[in-house]
Amino acid sequence: MPAEDERIRFAVNQTQVLKLPSQSLATFGSTTINYYLLTEPAYSELVQEEETVIREGKVSSDKPRVITPYYLSRLEGFGENARRYLEMIIGQYGPHVPGVLYSYKNEPREFTIVSDRLEVVAGRLNETIEKKGDRLTAIVKGVDELWDVSLLKFISELTERSLRSNIVDLDRRGMLDMDQSGLPFEARQRIETLFREAGRGERDPSELKEELDRWNVFQEYEDRFLDLFRGR
Repeated sequence: MPAEDERIRFAVNQTQVLKLPSQSLATFGSTTINYYLLTEPAYSELVQEEETVIREGKVSSDKPRVITPYYLSRLEGFGENARRYLEMIIGQYGPHVPGVLYSYKNEPREFTIVSDRLEVVAGRLNETIEKKGDRLTAIVKGVDELWDVSLLKFISELTERSLRSNIVDLDRRGMLDMDQSGLPFEARQRIETLFREAGRGERDPSELKEELDRWNVFQEYEDRFLDLFRGR
């Protein structure tokens, strides 16, 4: 295994989510989770006094979207190995089996170093969160040089915990149902939303065109799409 892969594996294994938010990711809206990512500084072996690095930030999750392997295979940014894996999924489950896609945005805020052990700092932060009754804040113990890997592990655990309830909610509203063309009901709703936003000038029509192309339904909506430009 390459050395870089070993470092990432080490960071993943050393990361601990000390406190998950008590509230799961919303099914039908966006969610913002605040986090404290605590690490021992990379130079800790060079100093006698124990210190803890505190990285504060927030992770914003868009409303979960229902997609299919076919849709995912048409997104850009995947390498050959990833595309081969998608082909395997399509071969095993078919191109239109519904799945859930989560999109995240990380916004770092404060960066501080305090003179105390990591466990003590985590305890104080946890007390503050509990007193406030804050249901949307997490505490993560990570690795300093690979703190972003630690953050991704936290996001992965948050997603895994929310997935079951999100799928149940989507299924209850029929969002996972597929039509004859292989589109989930949720995808049809999203296309209608994009049309409304583009018509009001709130959305670049190119985003709508990309969505229609990814689902391979542009011909179905072509007249409506061209109407957006008529009379302008």
